[in-house]
Amino acid sequence: MLDEASKGFEGRNSAFDSLTQPSLDERARQQFVSQLRRHIMVDMAASMRDLYEREVEPGFVGRAKRAPRNALEVRRAMLPNAYFRAWSALRTTAQEMTWSSVRPQIERDLPQLVTAARKMAGRAAKRGARRKGSLRLDPGLAIPKDMQQLDIHLMPGGFHSELLPDDVAAGALYHHGTAVFAGGFALRARGGGVAKSIARYLEARDPGFKPRRLLDLGCTVGGNLLPYLEVFPDCEAHGIDVCAPLLRYAHARAESLGVAVHYSQQNAEHTDFSDDSFDIVCSSFFLHEHSIAVTRRVFKEARRILKPGGIMVHMELPPDSQTSPYYSFYLNWDAYYNNEPHYAAFRALDLRKEVLGAGFAAKKFFQIRIPNHGTVSDAQFTAVARGERDAPAHGNGASWFIFGAVK
Repeated sequence: MLDEASKGFEGRNSAFDSLTQPSLDERARQQFVSQLRRHIMVDMAASMRDLYEREVEPGFVGRAKRAPRNALEVRRAMLPNAYFRAWSALRTTAQEMTWSSVRPQIERDLPQLVTAARKMAGRAAKRGARRKGSLRLDPGLAIPKDMQQLDIHLMPGGFHSELLPDDVAAGALYHHGTAVFAGGFALRARGGGVAKSIARYLEARDPGFKPRRLLDLGCTVGGNLLPYLEVFPDCEAHGIDVCAPLLRYAHARAESLGVAVHYSQQNAEHTDFSDDSFDIVCSSFFLHEHSIAVTRRVFKEARRILKPGGIMVHMELPPDSQTSPYYSFYLNWDAYYNNEPHYAAFRALDLRKEVLGAGFAAKKFFQIRIPNHGTVSDAQFTAVARGERDAPAHGNGASWFIFGAVK
């Protein structure tokens, strides 16, 4: 439950986050990386699209006597192109620079971060029955092989690595690194972002919907969990992840903000929650990191723990079926260069078929593109939620693709 002092916290650092501060040189480097990423993802991406339409696609049509049919054909046509190769190399380098720009301050301040997180976890445990937020770890939980073998998103050490007892380094790296990652895109003027947008969509879609319990799958450090509580302040929030360093950081951050969240180390394929436990089971940028087999088990588990009338809602990048071959090629870049090997296969799924295969009714399935709440008026946002107008085109955070079903 969100107390009065912490309303409107989205996008700001907590006192815990602020225990690590960049030097002036480090801050300048982080700002440079943010702007470099924006140049690559906006200016250079637009130039690459123009080049494709002007040269690469006509060349393909001349050879094949037809336009490219899918992302793979576009990729094969683009691979020899010098501009694409330069853009791709720069994007990879900028991704690596994102993490390296924040590592010095985290390594320098890690002891005090660990000490503070340990104290907050201890205080929460001592509250016992009167506690608000909580942290429950499982040292015996198996880390999925994909996470052990790959530094997903090129983040050094991945999300699970621990350098010392009660480590929070991966959580700090993820939190501060993603701030640099998004720093060149000013999309939160009125408090937007994924979770806030989804929560506002659910509210506008059904004004009578008053969820009592919510579960975020693959919650990392809680950035796409906490904003739900701004919209549904009476909701009991739970977040699960397989990575202890992320959960320790998430818990300390929530405690610092005065927000009650119950974090536990669990695999979303098979949780220890009872049947019919939650009104909302959600995720953001989560499913595409896993194999199709894992995704199917996650859908079934979500249905099991949802209450009748509860909603499963996932945010992901739009599937192939909703994008042009070129845009699918552009989105699938991460599958080849960002250590996200399941990305393209997930985007090729028939999501309706997969959700129905988990036991949800066909008439209860939905998929929609919604605006980023921070970039449109309330009237425009509500009109999209009610099906009265379309959301902005997808790209650089202007809108979000969500899908799911009601149990």
